[in-house]
Amino acid sequence: MVATLEQRDFPVDQLKLLASTRGAGTKIEFKGKEYTVEVMTENSFAGMDIGLFSPGGSVSEKFAPIAGKAGCVVIDNTSAFRMDPQVPLVVPEVNAHAIARYGTKNIIANPNCSTIQMVVALKPIHDVARIKRVVVSTYQAVSGTGKRAVKELEDQVLAIYGNKEVTKTGLPPPDRLQLSSSH
Repeated sequence: MVATLEQRDFPVDQLKLLASTRGAGTKIEFKGKEYTVEVMTENSFAGMDIGLFSPGGSVSEKFAPIAGKAGCVVIDNTSAFRMDPQVPLVVPEVNAHAIARYGTKNIIANPNCSTIQMVVALKPIHDVARIKRVVVSTYQAVSGTGKRAVKELEDQVLAIYGNKEVTKTGLPPPDRLQLSSSH
């Protein structure tokens, strides 16, 4: 996100980089100046105009409303607010007008990555010839869940290969994985 802000020469008077205690202290360069990542707290958002959030759903659920109440407009990249009727779900190339509804909670959500690219491609088609229905099946990588999920999947595959019992700690066993589809 920082690299994109710099590449697009986004007007930034003050940049504050936030993370958990694990990421705090990291140094990141922006427009020739080095910034130190700070620990995100309830008081981190005073005086901030825009917050670009991508910390994981549970962190966004906790901190995005706090930031919004502090007057910071949050653009959330997690799944935390995608189904919230008071939070606009926006893909700027498709429905930029929906951004105007951000004021209820000061939060703007976006769909997941596979949905974004699909609706950007479908929008011009829809504008010419109304699309009535789209059926989509996505098969997303377990790696999006994190390192522990990848390790668990590896352990499950080895157990199946070795004709051993599959243990479950965080993911469903392979024979119970649900495929998701959107309409």
